[in-house]
Amino acid sequence: MATAAGIESLTLNVTQEVHVRASLETTFAALLEQIGPENDTPDGKLMPMKIEPWPGGRWYRDLGEGNGHLWGHVQAIKRPTLLEITGPLFMSYPVVSNVQYRLSEADGGTLIKFQHTPLGLIQDDHRQGVVKGWAHILARARARAEGSRPE
Repeated sequence: MATAAGIESLTLNVTQEVHVRASLETTFAALLEQIGPENDTPDGKLMPMKIEPWPGGRWYRDLGEGNGHLWGHVQAIKRPTLLEITGPLFMSYPVVSNVQYRLSEADGGTLIKFQHTPLGLIQDDHRQGVVKGWAHILARARARAEGSRPE
């Protein structure tokens, strides 16, 4: 027997902010590099992705020989202040996500405001892991933009 779940069990909202001691342009470029070819997991495993930074461009994990996993499409891009992606991301089940990176000048650098809002049958392990994963990407992008070696 199927049961109807409340809307709370079908949604999630992750918001994070990070201040970067670098220009908007440098920070935006570092972000694209981090979510693209330099992407890695919080436990240090390289997971290179490809991002096509234009409207409709794909964000995907390329496993070679025509294999991979589509994470989403660029819904909006306004260099160097906005990158918005929509798609299932890392979730291979009925779900759609909206991810936004909004960058603005702040306190001698750049403020990145991040939001991830998925809707669908979100598995518990993904609910628990996304906050750490997104924080890792932001921290690595900040380190890259600030010219230090990402930890």
